[in-house]
Amino acid sequence: MAVTISDIAKEAGVSQATVSRVLNQSGYVKEETRKKILNVIEKLNYSPSAIARSLSTNKTNTIGVVVPDINNPFFGEVIKGISEVADKHGLNIILCDTDESMEKEVKALKVLKEQRIQGVIITPSSAEDEFNSEYLSVLENIGIPIVLVDGHVKYSTFSGVFADNIKGSFEGTEALIKNGHTKIAIITGRMNSRPAQDRLTGYKKALAMNGIDIEDKYIFIGDYKQSGGYQLTKEILKMDDRPTAIFVSSNMMTLGCVQALVEEKVKIPEDMALTMLKY
Repeated sequence: MAVTISDIAKEAGVSQATVSRVLNQSGYVKEETRKKILNVIEKLNYSPSAIARSLSTNKTNTIGVVVPDINNPFFGEVIKGISEVADKHGLNIILCDTDESMEKEVKALKVLKEQRIQGVIITPSSAEDEFNSEYLSVLENIGIPIVLVDGHVKYSTFSGVFADNIKGSFEGTEALIKNGHTKIAIITGRMNSRPAQDRLTGYKKALAMNGIDIEDKYIFIGDYKQSGGYQLTKEILKMDDRPTAIFVSSNMMTLGCVQALVEEKVKIPEDMALTMLKY
């Protein structure tokens, strides 16, 4: 049978309020009384309920982590890093995978708010204007700290940690150019996301600065998924004037790209050069 605060109070000969002050380290309790209560707690092997504690303090020692694709190794590394730091500070994690869906993201945020968490670390799935009003409302009214990871939210001023997507795609494209390629295709992410927009910008900037015309036929809009990279690479290989190199702007789409090249017996880099972003 579970030990309760009432049991401790009865054993120690004090009020439940006094026991609660000791457990929550709030309010004044005589040192002699505090030690007596702690001894009883140890004797009865009492373990406080996290749920009960959250009801009394209106918060838990938990943070929410919201990512768009848990199968993506990049987010696996992100979650690992968050977990390591959270563990050092005695925090628990509630993980939500939104599968690149803004509707699921909004739902996840509402659920997390109900869990009385202390903060949210989130990679927004998109920047679609049709969802932005409700999305911003949920974020702003959640009443807890929000930190963004490699994803922006339009019209917001949330703090975050961001990769330099323009620089990354610029350098990836320029590496191909320095190896003699002028017909370079790009497989982007979904263009309703800021990272995808920035990666396309970096690609175009590298071509322009090296005097290479930007041709729409070499721009392929992907979806950050392996299947998308696979299908688009198949399309690239069917082109009459196909490129000699491909810049893939995410790790998962690169897996699909390589799969398609191998199936078609296209050698890398002899028949098709390839660069990618790992995130």
